[in-house]
Amino acid sequence: MIVAGYVAAVFIGLVLGLIGAGGAVLAVPVLVYLFGIDPMLATAYSLFIVGVTSSIGAAIRYKLIIMHLRIAMLFAVPSLTTIFLTRMYVIPAIPPVIFEVGGFQLTKGVMLLSVFAIVMFFSAFSMIRNEQPEEEAGATVITNYFVLVLRNAAIGVLFGLVGAGGGFLIVPALVIVMKLPMKHAIGTSLFIVSINTLLGFLGDVANQAIDWQFLAGFCGISIAGMLFGTFLGKKIDGKHLKKGFGWFVLTMAVLIFAKELFLS
Repeated sequence: MIVAGYVAAVFIGLVLGLIGAGGAVLAVPVLVYLFGIDPMLATAYSLFIVGVTSSIGAAIRYKLIIMHLRIAMLFAVPSLTTIFLTRMYVIPAIPPVIFEVGGFQLTKGVMLLSVFAIVMFFSAFSMIRNEQPEEEAGATVITNYFVLVLRNAAIGVLFGLVGAGGGFLIVPALVIVMKLPMKHAIGTSLFIVSINTLLGFLGDVANQAIDWQFLAGFCGISIAGMLFGTFLGKKIDGKHLKKGFGWFVLTMAVLIFAKELFLS
């Protein structure tokens, strides 16, 4: 299982490099199911792994001029405070057992993974069903700043709850709402994800015992996958990346639901 876990670490980086999202979608299940890490600690580790790997990918895409810094800040800044406060105060306040009915017990870990999967379903369908053509790189981006601030502050709470950088929510928003081409959305998402995840992880340091040696090794392998994914992404059409992203997230959501609700 450990060997499979490190193979999956390569795949986590590969997915981030290809679609600018999905790192936490993979990292949390891999850490929980293959390494046997507690779901709460796994969400913290996920934030660090995805944050470090995404920052490398964002730097590469910034150099290639396929990242929109202004749009990235519009998404990142409103969610910074809420993701930090959620990891620092909300997560520790959730009781270990939410409720128990008969022989069924909803634990904190199962609840968080279930919320994770539900949000993934909505994100996946938005990408699979969207038939809008790819916009040109210089397309005009229309923004309602007040709505963006409120929405992204709320999304920050969700990021904090599920230990995700939010790429699986950010990429669809950048493509569908902000009208960015898929490859530009990927680069912009990586920058946002790196900020959100690393700040969120800071909220965990005070509450969790961190195995830094394990994280360093896992991140190194994931970064290798990121570099390979970035190389492959240059050769794949943006429309195919968008559809593939949707189906990937949908598949992971089904697997998480099946494991938590039917195979536990």
